[in-house]
Amino acid sequence: MSSPLQQIDDLRARRAGVRLLLKRDDLLHPPVSGTKWRKLRPNLDHARADGHDTLLTFGGAYSNHLRATAAAGREAGLRTVGIVRGDELRDRELNELNPVLRAAADDGMELDFISRSAWRSRMEPDSLREWERRHGRALVVPEGGSNAAGVRGCVSLGEELATADVQVAACAVGTGGMLAGLAAGLSDGQRAVGFAALTHADLASETLALQRAAFGGRRGAWRIDTTAAFGGYGRRTPELDAFRAEFAERHSIALDPTYEAKVLFAVLERLGSDGFPAGSTVAVVIAG
Repeated sequence: MSSPLQQIDDLRARRAGVRLLLKRDDLLHPPVSGTKWRKLRPNLDHARADGHDTLLTFGGAYSNHLRATAAAGREAGLRTVGIVRGDELRDRELNELNPVLRAAADDGMELDFISRSAWRSRMEPDSLREWERRHGRALVVPEGGSNAAGVRGCVSLGEELATADVQVAACAVGTGGMLAGLAAGLSDGQRAVGFAALTHADLASETLALQRAAFGGRRGAWRIDTTAAFGGYGRRTPELDAFRAEFAERHSIALDPTYEAKVLFAVLERLGSDGFPAGSTVAVVIAG
C-alpha cells in the first residue's frame, strides 16, 4: 500500500522554478490517518506476535496519535489505553472532552489522565510498573508511535519517494520517528528536511537516537529546520491561518495547523533558495 504524489500548481513554485509535489499520506489509511498507520502497523504486528491484547500509549489532550491508536486498535481487535497529559480533565464527562479525545474514547480507548509532573517521568521504570498495575500487561508504545518498530515502518515512505524524481523531501517533526524512517528509505542523492513543530526538544538528537535504535546508526541525508515552529507546539498566528485558508481555497486541501501548514508555509517561503533550488523537485509529506 502506497500513497499518491500530487503535483501542486502554485504561482510561488512556478516563479522559483521548482516543481512542488505533495506526498498524500493522509489518503493512505483514512480510519487511522496517514503516516501514523506506517508507525502503528508494525507495533500492532509486534503486539499480536508477543501475545498482547492491549496497546498502551501516551499523548496530550489534542493528540492525533491517541485518536489513531484507538482506531487502529479497534480495527485490529486490540484493547487500547491512552495516558493523557492533563489531570484537570480527569473528572470531566465524555461529552465535555474535546473532539479528539471523544473520538478516541468512541473507538474504545480507556483514557487515564495524569499530571504534568507525572508526564515527565512517564517512561521511567517505576511509571511503567504503575501503568501495568493500573491497566494490566500491555505493549507500551511511546508518544507519536516513535519507537524502533515505528521508525522501520516509515522506511517505506522514503522508498516510495526514492523511485520518484524528487531531490528534497520535507516533513513536519514532532517526535522524529517519521523523519528517521523517511530519510533511511531515500536513495543516494536525495535528502530530507524536517521542520520542527515544537521548540522545547532537541529533535535532531531525538531523531538520531531513533535511527540508532532502529538501524544501529545514522541513515540517509537529513537535517532539522527549527525556524518554522510559529512559537511552539500548537501555536498559530493570523499569518498562518490566512495561509491555510488561501491554500484550502486554491487547492481544496485542508492543512493541519500543527504540522503540515507550517511545513508548506516554510517551504513556499524558501523555494529557489535555502536548500530548495531552482530546477529541483520538492515533495512535502502530508501526514494526516
